[in-house]
Amino acid sequence: MFRSALFMVFTLLSTFCLAAVKDDGSQIQAGNYYPRVKFETSMGDIIVELNRKKAPITVNNFLRYVQKRSYEGTIFHRVVIDFVVQGGGYDENFAELFSYGNIFNESGNGLKNEKYTIAMARQDDPHTANRQFFFNMEDNVTLDPGRYWGYAVFGSVVEGYEVVDAMSLVPTHVDPTWGWSDVPVEKVILQRATILPMEF
Repeated sequence: MFRSALFMVFTLLSTFCLAAVKDDGSQIQAGNYYPRVKFETSMGDIIVELNRKKAPITVNNFLRYVQKRSYEGTIFHRVVIDFVVQGGGYDENFAELFSYGNIFNESGNGLKNEKYTIAMARQDDPHTANRQFFFNMEDNVTLDPGRYWGYAVFGSVVEGYEVVDAMSLVPTHVDPTWGWSDVPVEKVILQRATILPMEF
């Protein structure tokens, strides 16, 4: 009997310790399937509603960066009219920022790359998304999964459509230092990202 009680105590303590060190984003507003994040940008404010029900890995990952203020002072480095506004990976000096590692591609979750949705950017390998994201500025059906992996949508804009529209129209050029195309001539900065309180 003593051994059983001791085992139960050990199990409870182990569970508590594991829960205490969990830091994958799932602990942020746990149980809220539709958390909201406010972006304060150099062009105005945007609020996105995330879909944790359809894209739990992606949303948890994104919330972790937001909670740790890792998106603050980043730039939207790629703007293609009628296509995407992309950011989240570089600071104002174009230095690449750290990541927690790549995540599983949830593009098969049923969410489409429709206008004003937010999705994860990645490289050619389907499972290389980590911290960069983009706003779809058209119904980009070519980014949806089909025969090949698509780009994982994990939420949508609910306020600030006009700000995203304005961002998509900024003049761009080939950056003279880095040689990247579609870089805004004047920096578009994500000054602050905040997880909004839960709505009851």
